[in-house]
Amino acid sequence: MNTGVKITVFATALAATFGTAYGVGGVIGPVGGGSEPAAHAEHDRLAPSSHSGHTEAAPAGLQVSEAGYTLDLKTSRVTAGAKNELRFAIRDQDGRQVTSYRREHGKELHLILASRDLVTYRHLHPTRAADGTWSTPVDLPAAGTYRVFADFTPAAEGATNLTLGADLAASGTYQAPPLPEPAATTTIDGYTVTLKGDLRPGKASELTLGVSRDGRPVTDLEPYLGAYGHLVALRSGDLAYLHVHPNGEPGDGATKAGPEVSFTASAPSAGTYRLFLDFQHNGTVRTAAFTAHTGQSAPDDALEPTKGEEHAESNHQH
Repeated sequence: MNTGVKITVFATALAATFGTAYGVGGVIGPVGGGSEPAAHAEHDRLAPSSHSGHTEAAPAGLQVSEAGYTLDLKTSRVTAGAKNELRFAIRDQDGRQVTSYRREHGKELHLILASRDLVTYRHLHPTRAADGTWSTPVDLPAAGTYRVFADFTPAAEGATNLTLGADLAASGTYQAPPLPEPAATTTIDGYTVTLKGDLRPGKASELTLGVSRDGRPVTDLEPYLGAYGHLVALRSGDLAYLHVHPNGEPGDGATKAGPEVSFTASAPSAGTYRLFLDFQHNGTVRTAAFTAHTGQSAPDDALEPTKGEEHAESNHQH
């Protein structure tokens, strides 16, 4: 199926503008754990065909419960620098663990894990037990607070796609690194990824990411979860979650396997965002990361070419 433009959510700006990342500052002493996930205001999702500016919707991932479903994070804290098992479940309105899901991009559920400073990023694919409990190994490099996002669609009749979020604490001594400055290029494992276009609040715009290696365009990108690239944007401050699907798909007769992958997206508000592009080449999935400003606070040349930043600390599990 030729998907054209497939955008999960987000269309209009929120009233509040969020600034620098939560918790970024000087050295913080030993982190022994975190509080239980906090509930957030309910919101309605915006269907992909509703990007007309007339329907308001809040960003996904800011609450632990929505539409009768709740993210039950059974592992609320882990130890930084050690191997841990993250366990969770999705519960329905009757408190039962959900055991049936619709598959999207080859998986029943996609798990995104990101640090509050937006430096560490994980795209994980956990395993579900028969009773509905999900689990996945995770090794976090630094102490601090992380956000866990579960992106899924229950198989129940009438259910729609949801992204629920909860906080995870990693114990240890924490020092927040600064958020990388905006740049038009970044490098990851010898690949150079270039970002063209501006992320705009409340208005759909096209973002194009080009992949090259050793100065040559990569024209044989491999499908990963049914697409040549997946883009996730997180808002600095509250980590509002934006997952955008690319324009076109492999096998539609029009979409090329690189070097460029284009997306159409709209930021929920002005502010600073961290963009993470997953792409696959030669059998390996890599993540390229960018910092982007939106709104009046962003300088006109925010995405003009500068020296390439180092890629975000990230990995994938299949």
